Amino acid sequence: MMKSQTPLWTSAQAAKATRGDVTQGFVATGVSINTRTLKPGDLFVALVGPKIDGHDHVAKAFELGAVAAVVSHRPPVFDPDTPLLMVEDTMQALEDLGVYARKNFKGQVIAVTGSVGKTGTKEALNIVLRDQAKTTASIGSHNNHWGLPLSLARMDREARYGVMELGMNHPGELIPLSKMTQPDVCMITTVQAAHTEFFANTTEIAKAKAEIFQGAKPDWKAVINADISETIQLKQAARDHKAAEIITFGESINADFRVVVFKMEEQGSTITALTPIGPLRYYIASPGRHWVLNSLGVLAAVHALGGDVRQAAESLSKVTPPKSRGERFDVQLKDGTFALIDESYNASPAAVGAALAVLGAQPVASSSRRIAVLGDMLELGEDTPQIHRDLGEVLISSGVDTVYLAGEAMQHLWDALPKKMQGHHCQTSKQLADVVKAKIRPGDVVMVKGSAGSKMDVVVKKLRALDKTRKKGEG
Repeated sequence: MMKSQTPLWTSAQAAKATRGDVTQGFVATGVSINTRTLKPGDLFVALVGPKIDGHDHVAKAFELGAVAAVVSHRPPVFDPDTPLLMVEDTMQALEDLGVYARKNFKGQVIAVTGSVGKTGTKEALNIVLRDQAKTTASIGSHNNHWGLPLSLARMDREARYGVMELGMNHPGELIPLSKMTQPDVCMITTVQAAHTEFFANTTEIAKAKAEIFQGAKPDWKAVINADISETIQLKQAARDHKAAEIITFGESINADFRVVVFKMEEQGSTITALTPIGPLRYYIASPGRHWVLNSLGVLAAVHALGGDVRQAAESLSKVTPPKSRGERFDVQLKDGTFALIDESYNASPAAVGAALAVLGAQPVASSSRRIAVLGDMLELGEDTPQIHRDLGEVLISSGVDTVYLAGEAMQHLWDALPKKMQGHHCQTSKQLADVVKAKIRPGDVVMVKGSAGSKMDVVVKKLRALDKTRKKGEG
């Protein structure tokens, strides 16, 4: 999120937005719900969750530099005159702050969703748009019922563009998020089999993704993937919600932004595309076919916003994978280096396939190996065993040499793998981390991926700790 250099919230504005009572005036330059990431000048919102009550951390927030706190009851603080915004419900207050900020934002807002690729696409849009004008965007994957209003409440109201990510894993979840966001442009990166524990098929997933259209402003525009079987369904949903324009992207001959040819390289791709403004040739500094297609979606979104598409294409050379979504590290061992690709943030069948394609494209010497370290893919319902078994063929076709696995569901993949590819299988990522650490050799390329609940970041941290050049405590 671009840090505003001017006051973000005055006490009068915050009180008006939340219909709360202010005990003492304040001016805030940011909004926070977490003392671990709070910055001096922030307005701290004391959310109440199933395990943590933010009211217990108000004193700490003020110690760290918060200028005021949004609370539903007076918490223990060091100074009874500490500025507080008293409300009935702090979660509702956070939503109210987000709605008020969006209402007073004069620029254009694009909302991004999709089964995979939404965070990377959101980050790429933030990079290319801020090269053209002041841009504000949500941080990380703040895309749910608390992350989105927090992102909206943090919006720099002087910006021309706002980029918001919207996430869901159940039907109906996108409707209130879209109505809160009121997007000028809605983008759906793709529809794939994800969260299938809660959906019977991808048609149902597409229907849920199309809920993003329900809160769009008049004369809004849709940006839709042209390569999926649900394209027609999504386009019809956009028409039903009175989209002023539908722009498509992909490899399909009918796509408005269409890739003609691309060359995948070790750390990026060179792409030639046909677009409404003419042919373009550009480079994106993120490897993989999925990033080729995401880049076209980014250009289509810039076009929908009325931005400079050619300049955006040039800016894509700055787009590298976000944290834990394809980050690459060269880890220095005693006798050489190995490459580590961190995909540990999350996993779905499509996302794992894309990551394995990137791994398969990495050059290795004859004595070195492509190694996949995988954790369970979650929320797949009764299809979990077969979906995990099916990864065996993907691993083989990707040219992976050795596979290390963690988790109960990955037992199904382990049983399906050829013996020569079996590295080791453990029940937990913590157990697997020590095994993999002992097996890595200089020249290897190692990719780590799994659902967030699989905690594969434990493996990444253990492998990065092998780096002889890395300073102690370095992230």
